[in-house]
Formats: sequence, C-alpha cells, structure tokens
Amino acid sequence: MAGWLQSRNTGVRILLGVILGIIALSMLLYLVPQGNPSGSAPDTLAEVGGQAVTVLDVRRELQKIESRGRFPKTLEPLYAQQILGQLIFQHELELEGKRLGIRVTDEERAERIRQLVPTAYNGDTFVGVERYSAEVQFRFQMGIAEFEELVRQGLLEEKFRRLVTDGISVTPEEVQQEFKRRNEKIKLDYVLIKPEEMESKVTISDAETAASFEKNKARYPIPERRIARYAVLDINQLRQHVQISDDELRAQYTSHLDQYQVPNRVHAEHILFKTVGKTDAEVEEIRKKAEDVLKKAKKGAKFEDLAKQYSEDTSKDKGGDLGWIVQGQTVPEFEKAAFSLPKGGISDLVRTQYGFHIIKVLDHENAHTKPFEEVRESIRAPLLLGRADQKAEDVANQIFSVIRRSNRTPLDDVAKQFSLTTGETRPLTVNDPVLELGNSKEVRDSIFSLRVGELSQPIRTDRGYVVLSVRDIQPSHPGTLAEVRDRVLADLRREKGIELAKKEAGELAKRSQGGENFQAAAKALGLEAKTSDAFPRIGSIPNVGSAKQVSDAFRLPTGQTGAPLHLGANWLVYRVVEHDEAKQEDFEKQRRDLEEQVLQSKQGLAYEAFRQALEDRLMKEGKVKRNPAAMKAFGTFGG
Repeated sequence: MAGWLQSRNTGVRILLGVILGIIALSMLLYLVPQGNPSGSAPDTLAEVGGQAVTVLDVRRELQKIESRGRFPKTLEPLYAQQILGQLIFQHELELEGKRLGIRVTDEERAERIRQLVPTAYNGDTFVGVERYSAEVQFRFQMGIAEFEELVRQGLLEEKFRRLVTDGISVTPEEVQQEFKRRNEKIKLDYVLIKPEEMESKVTISDAETAASFEKNKARYPIPERRIARYAVLDINQLRQHVQISDDELRAQYTSHLDQYQVPNRVHAEHILFKTVGKTDAEVEEIRKKAEDVLKKAKKGAKFEDLAKQYSEDTSKDKGGDLGWIVQGQTVPEFEKAAFSLPKGGISDLVRTQYGFHIIKVLDHENAHTKPFEEVRESIRAPLLLGRADQKAEDVANQIFSVIRRSNRTPLDDVAKQFSLTTGETRPLTVNDPVLELGNSKEVRDSIFSLRVGELSQPIRTDRGYVVLSVRDIQPSHPGTLAEVRDRVLADLRREKGIELAKKEAGELAKRSQGGENFQAAAKALGLEAKTSDAFPRIGSIPNVGSAKQVSDAFRLPTGQTGAPLHLGANWLVYRVVEHDEAKQEDFEKQRRDLEEQVLQSKQGLAYEAFRQALEDRLMKEGKVKRNPAAMKAFGTFGG
C-alpha cells in the first residue's frame, strides 16, 4: 500500500525508525551464555539491572511483527534473537541513563507525540483522551500507554546517539579517500573456474574407485533403514462426501451478514509529486511540474503511462493504481476529491501533507450488502472444510480408542474397520523425507521409535490422519563397495574437480603472465573468458563477487594478470583491461554527499562501539546476566 495512502504509516516510520535501527544493530549480538541469573525463573532469558527479559517478552514482540506480515515464519528464530538483543539493549540504556542523569522529560515526550499525532490537537487544544486513543490505535495499532512508552524509549535512544555522535567530524583526507573508493574504476578480463564444472573432465578408473573405498571405508556406513506400512484417513476423500444444504448456507449468511457488507468505495489511480521536506521555492517548482503533467492527463494522455513516468509513489509501477479505497482510509483532502469525481474523471491538483496528487477514478461502488447468490460458494468452502475436518477428527478419536486397547492389532484390520487407504514406504533412513505422507517430521520420528508390528496413534498430516506400523528394520552396517559405489565416485569426482580447478587456474595465470593473450589462453584450456563492466571499489562483478575480493587488482597496472584467487569453492583468474583513476574535477560535485556518507558511517561505527562497550562494562559489573538454560531453547521460538 502506498505510504501516503494510510497516513498512519508515516508516523509508524518516524516512531519506530530508531527502534528498528537498534534491531539492525542487534544482529551483531550472539547469544553466548554469560552466567546464570541466580534464582531467575526458567523463562528468564536475561536480567539487566535486576529487570528480567523473559521468553514472554520476546514472544509478545514477535506477535506484533508477525501481525504485520513482516517476515517469513522460517525466520522467526532469527527475529527472536534480534528482539532479545533489542530488549536487552533498551534496558541497558535505561540503566546508563540513570547513571548519567539522562532522561526524557514529559515536555519532550509531549512535543514528539504532537509531531506524530498532530490530529490529537485542534490548534493548541487537546481533542480529548477518547479521540487521541482512537488516533493512536488507528495509526500505530496499539494503546496509549504502549505508544507513549515507545516514544519515550525512542527519545532516550536519540539522546544517547547524539551524545555519542555529535562530536564526530570528517577530515578532508577521509572525504578524498571515499571519493577515490567510489570513483576509481577498473575493468577485468576474467575466468571463474568452478570445481563442479571440472568434474565432467574427470575420468576415474575402477582401480581408483576401489583404492579410495579401501582408504575411506569409515566414511561409508550404511545407516539403519526401515520400511513402514501406513493406513490413511484421507481428508480430501471425506470432503467429497460432505453435503451442505442451501438452508445451512443461508443460515450462515444471515448470522454473519456484517461480513458481506461493502462500504462506499472508489477504484482510483493517482500521480504523486512529493513536497515533504521541501522549501517553499522548491514546492512552487513542483507545483508547476505537476500542473504540466495535469494538462497532459486532461488532454487525453494515457494516465498509467504518466504515473509510471512522473509519480513518486510506490504505486507508479502499477500505473498509479491504488485499488479500491473505502471512506476513512485516506487523508481527508484525497478522500474528498476521489469520492466527488465521476467514473473516469480526473481531478485538479489535490494538495495533501505528502504533496500534490492528480487523481483518476476508474469506478464507484455504493455501500451495499452482497447478495446470497454472489457469496454462496465462498460460504460453502469453509463449511465443507470444517465439517470434513470434524468428521476426520471424530474418526481419528475412534481409531485412537481401538489402538489404545491394543497397539498390536493388525494394521489391515484397523484399515478395514475404518475404510482407510493403505500403502508402504520405500526403505527410509532417519533423515529421509517420508514423501508418501507429506514429509511430516512427526511421522518420520514415529517410524524410528516403533517396534516391528506396533501401531502408532493417529498422526495428523497434510493428507489426513495416518496410522503407522514398521514392517522391517534393516540394521546399520559397514557399506560394501557395491552398496556405496555411487557415493565413492561422487566424492572422487568432487575431489578431482577441486584439484583440476586449482590446476587450471594456475596454468591460465602462468600463461597470461608469460605474455600469452588472456582470451586465447583461456580458450586453449577450454575455459570461458568474460570481460566485466568497469566497477569501483564499492562495486562487484556479477555472479563472481564483490570488488573487495579483487582489491589487489586496483593496484595492478593495465595489462597485468593477478595471482589466482580462491573465492569460496571457486577459482578466479583475471587480467586488468582498463584502470580509470578518479577524476578530481568531479570531486566538488560529490563533496557534500561524500561528507554526509562518511559522517554517517563514522557515526554508525561509533554508536556500535558505544553499544558494545556498554554491554561489556555492564557484564563485568554483573549488571547484565544471561540464563544459559533458557537460551539453549531459544532457537525453538519458531517451532
């Protein structure tokens, strides 16, 4: 959604900017146990100045982020670690603030709140707690107490940041160095040699295979394998037999009528010319530009093309399309214009706190309740799912009762009694996915905990409920060459590919350094030579690596070949084709930006050094303690 569209987003960014900065810094924290807080509760992860940071605190923050859909669930453990670092750092700042007498006054907090929630005041008059609370909830999705505490924490962090960084400056030499780093460029001929691509050139004899196996027998054990039979209560099959009558659908529709109400809304596109942070003179220039674009739109130019060319909103990539907008969703000036335009109409310039907008209305829809016939199938689907799931659960409970009486009942008897579908897995090791049953970890764990002939309890999987029985256990044993030949050959090819890649890199570098044409030498060795674009020290070579990895190339003269570089598993051989020094006449054009970039970098490093020093000192003083037992389970937050 466009940033201007939901006005609460701007306030959220201002309020949370500093806090998110702390999250970024906390990625440098590693949860190394540092002593156990004496007498602390099992869910206490750390204590700072006697204040506990608990598992519940971290989970609460995770839920807030998750509710905004900000990260994949698989990254939840990583975010949990970051949040823990953030919470500890907040407590550390509070502790240090008390020691140094640094605090946030009520007046400072009130002024910041006024900036974040200007609608809480009508002129100089407070609009009242009820409306203020509603504004905070709408803009930030939180209550007043939590909001005001976050404001105070953000202001305290700002004070420390200023204390640490205000005295930092940059020297002319540092600016020149940054100018050179960004503007000195080189172009390379290069070959990236990948061991896996060398494997096709490798030949391996039977004798080599046998010798390698004999030498490395311990690397090739055959793990225990198990074959399991299973009986599945297939939920998809149950769903095909579930019937939902029209009377039931209508009853559901009537009891949830509010869900099918559509408010007044318009489908709109817009072109935004931002004025935030601009001077009056700059705003006037922006207005003139906007008026020129408006004239083009009024004369019939394609609105979507104008939006893609001129708009400064994130919706520009969609031709300015904002989708359907309901009343109360946008800032008042935009809403008034959009809802007053006819279908196909284009507005005059509309000024909001974000800038100038040109609005086009694609469609109108008046408030109404969707008729039953329109939503019938959307009602049927969840009812079918729910009823099938309930029936499956009821049958699974009956199966559970049968197995609880005897887990040695033949699987086929259980399957026949409850009309289950049976099947058998291939031989599985403990790490193999059970693809036949949706790769459920619980299924795999159950297979490797059952004895032959025992039945598992019903386990819920993607397919439905499954009952397992182990048919055969093949014990682990030292592998024979016949059993593990493919693994031995794969290892040999990999080893020889690595050796050959290194050898080819050395040979190419030797030929090129000896005066042979780089491209010709590469071709003679069956290698593909490429030429990079010119790149600076802060740049990179696509699909190869960063300029830092070839930093020696910036010191070589044109035409010289560098020593082969080992980049991860690959080898890189390069020759300098061009070397363009930074043009001093460009320095003045960039000086102001360079000074700002260098300053921000130094300030960031200084603040991180302060954070680390504060952490180290408080740890030594015993004011920060971590709970190793609780942290050991920390990585399971996502589970």
